[in-house]
Order: sequence, then C-alpha cells, then structure tokens
Amino acid sequence: MSRPFVSVLIDTYNHEKFIEQAIASVLEQDLPAADFEILVVDDGSTDRTPEIIKKFALRAKHLPKKNGGQASAFNYGVPHCRGEVVAFLDGDDWWEPNKLSTVVAEFELHPETGAIGHGLYEVDENGKRLFVNVPNRLYASHLQDLEEARQFLELRSFLGTSRLAIRKNVLDKVLPLPEAMLIEADEFLATHAVALSGCRVLDQPLTSYRFHSGNLFQFSIPDPKKVERKFLSIDCLAKDLPPRLRNAGIAPGVVDFLTLPNEIDATRLRLSLGRGWPWETVSVERRAFRSAYKSASFGYHLFRAGVLLAASVAPPKLFYKARNAYAARRLSRLRGVVGDPVPTDSLVVRKVLS
Repeated sequence: MSRPFVSVLIDTYNHEKFIEQAIASVLEQDLPAADFEILVVDDGSTDRTPEIIKKFALRAKHLPKKNGGQASAFNYGVPHCRGEVVAFLDGDDWWEPNKLSTVVAEFELHPETGAIGHGLYEVDENGKRLFVNVPNRLYASHLQDLEEARQFLELRSFLGTSRLAIRKNVLDKVLPLPEAMLIEADEFLATHAVALSGCRVLDQPLTSYRFHSGNLFQFSIPDPKKVERKFLSIDCLAKDLPPRLRNAGIAPGVVDFLTLPNEIDATRLRLSLGRGWPWETVSVERRAFRSAYKSASFGYHLFRAGVLLAASVAPPKLFYKARNAYAARRLSRLRGVVGDPVPTDSLVVRKVLS
C-alpha cells in the first residue's frame, strides 16, 4: 500500500513574527518532500505575513482571502487540498521534525480511523518551552458511549488545530463549518470528524503551541472584544454542533454530555459581558461545579455557599470581574485552609519544563 499524500494546511492572520518558523518546521519534516504539499491560508493579514509567505513560493502555495476567522479559513483552504490526509497548523505554532511521519504511519496502521491528534509543548512568545502536555496513554474514541465521551472532553486539547490531522474524505462530510466561528472552529471540526470516523490520540508531543499577546482564544487579561469573539464562537459550538452529532448517529445522552461544557462556557462569557441575571450565574456555577468535581470537604462546601450567595445578589458582570481577579491573584491558595474539591480523574499528564 502506498503512503498517503498529505496536504499541510496552515491558517494565519498577522503572524509576521512567527509564520516563517511555522513553514520552516513543515519543510524540515522527515517525510519525503514529494509526499506532501503546503498551503497557507492568509486570512486577510495586514502586517508583513503575506510578504514572508511569498519567500516560500517554490514550496508553499499562498491562498490569500478577506479576513473572516478560522472557520472561513478552513472552508476556503480545505477544497484546495489534494491530499488524502489534511494536517492542520496554526501560523504561530510549529511542529517537531517527525510529526508528519508519525501521523502518516498511524493512518496507515489504522485505515478505519478518520482523525489523529497528539500531545504538545506549551511555549512562550519567544519559543521557550514551559510545559509538556500528553495523554497518559494512547487513546481511541468513536464517541459511542458516555465513557468515551468523558475521555474525549479531556482529550480535546490534543485535537486542536496544530495537533489535528483528518482524512480528506471525512473533511468533505464535515464542511462547510459555520462561519460565525471566528475561533474554536477546530473543536467543531474535530468533534464532528470523530463522530463520523473515530480518532486516535498519540501520547507524544509533536507540536509546540505558542502563548503570546495576539492569541485570540487564550488570553490572561480580559478584553471585551476578545471575550465577545470567544462568546460568539463557543455559543455557536453549543448550538450548531449537537445537530451534526445526532445526524452522525451519536446517542442523545452522549451529545448532551459533550455539549454541556460549551453551554457552561458560553453562558459564563455572556454573563461576564453583562447580559443576563444573577439567578443565571448561580445556575451555571452550580452546573459547572457538578461537572468538574466529584467531591469536596465540608469546609469547601461552606466556602462555595458563600460564593453562590454573592452570585445571587451581584450583577453578573461584576461577579465575573471579581472571579477573574481572584484567579489572576491566585487567591485560591488562601482558600486552601478549608480544603480543595476533588476533580474528576484526569487523563492528561502536564509537566513543568525547566
């Protein structure tokens, strides 16, 4: 059996500081150059990103478009892909040299599998490694029952853009994505693909995921524009993904279980923008606690009751502003005297790198 041809699809927007490293990491793969193509969807960059992409014109196809967000970039780029497999990469991340050969070998061994993800390194803006995140073993999932759904919710971070590869014939069934998803389109894409054809998640870190001030999804300082963008995208996940999953044959109870975290996140973001009522804050925080923890000490329950009392009287925007400040200042260390809640069992190994 011949090795599948791979399309590497890089989505980028104003990544002039990072895009060269992203493309170079693909060119440095230990897979023969004849076995893959590179396509770079430039989502309306206004900096030097287009100029830098053109430096690689002999090897990378430049696909410029009007700015529209991640879903529109995928919708535009995937139809241009000629590969049997499409491997995704964000323009601010990069790959380990054995990324493609490892993923291609896994697809060859498991022709029934439609999607593959893997572990990652977290790095700072300058590329220094901070953490390594990997699953505690290799996992396979088809979302066929609640246990697989529970595992999938933990494994989602290993199926994000720069970790994700999907067979083209599966992508053709998933697209088009809702273009309201300016970010988080990779979660919609991966979840629907797994529902259709299953996935395997490898316990190897093959991608470096970069944290920087321009991140549209991960940001430490609340920015109303970024919060609004994130809310619209996650709200789309909560509303538009469930019908896709049901049509793919996923059981209603499993769909509800998979959807709950997005419903919680979307509600929290909406309330933090000042849209809603204190009783909604109390309701969503109770649901969030039940989904994240399996037990807690008596002291913690008393602390939690005080938090819910505050949520019941404070305007939601003020409550979440205080909550963010509490988290930013790591005040939970002071709360530790009353005991910490016991989270649900984790499948993720996260280690600090010196």
